[in-house]
Amino acid sequence: MEKRKKDHISLAFQNRIDANEIDNRFYYEPLLSAHPGEAMPEISFLGKKLHAPIWISSMAGGSHKASKINTNLALVAHKFGMGMGLGSCRILMDSDSYLADFDLRTIIGWELPFYANLGIAQIESLMEKGDYKAITDLVNLLSTDGLIIHVNPMQEWLQPEGDRLNHSPIDIITEVLQNVDFPIIVKEVGQGFGYESIRQIMKLPLEAVEFAAFGGTNFAKMELMRNLESNKELYEPLSYVGHSAEDMVNILNRATHETSAFKTNQVIISGGIGNFLDGYYVIRKSEVPAIYGMASTFLKYAKEDYQLLEDFAQNQINGLKMAYSYLTVR
Repeated sequence: MEKRKKDHISLAFQNRIDANEIDNRFYYEPLLSAHPGEAMPEISFLGKKLHAPIWISSMAGGSHKASKINTNLALVAHKFGMGMGLGSCRILMDSDSYLADFDLRTIIGWELPFYANLGIAQIESLMEKGDYKAITDLVNLLSTDGLIIHVNPMQEWLQPEGDRLNHSPIDIITEVLQNVDFPIIVKEVGQGFGYESIRQIMKLPLEAVEFAAFGGTNFAKMELMRNLESNKELYEPLSYVGHSAEDMVNILNRATHETSAFKTNQVIISGGIGNFLDGYYVIRKSEVPAIYGMASTFLKYAKEDYQLLEDFAQNQINGLKMAYSYLTVR
């Protein structure tokens, strides 16, 4: 105790926080709860039980680094009871050479949600050939619960070798839903969805919508960095267009009040979620059942050492438990 008091004295003038640094998203209620226990309550999501309201968002596709990254992510998802989406599985449509990078069901386990991933352009190409079997075969090959379709027209337009869509994504997704019998999640890739897109996509019988909002990894800007110098200056303004996660929660809540025909009733809120307080804030603010997703933050640890990744995930969950105990959203 004496050491602690000495520490307090020596640190007293180093720990001041200015009023403008206060996180005004929350009410802090110190009187209303004991310290949290070891476990968080189970959450029903995507037809399964999660032990934390966290989704490991799609990131690493097939590459020489993806095997380590994806294996580490699957291990940490299994340990802490989180769901996981794979990065683009497009490479498996041509060859099984990278199958080991994606074949993670036995690692994550059968009790947790685990989804494959294809881009809207690849889905359109298969749709135009009537080859829905190839999509089903991919889901079966990886023993996933279903498929994430990532919608990325801005990225494709700015990508030097990008594909061009002949149909609107909403029409492509509608067509796919009529021809497959497994769950579908639809996500963006860093720009998010506006009001009318949210209103239309939530009317479809999807398993969930993932925001992938503006503020996290921006694939439009990434493709610009790979583009011709002349195109960078010309198209750069497009990379700054989008909707933040908080903005999208507000859009979703508004759309929910104004539209009664929604068939999708779950969302994964991702894009610019830097820590557990960001995640807690948006899922508590959402009027639709939600968990939060993170990609690049998990990637930072997953590509290095598994123990660092595990420590990060444990700290996220510990912080969440404190937030649930003592914080309410304003």
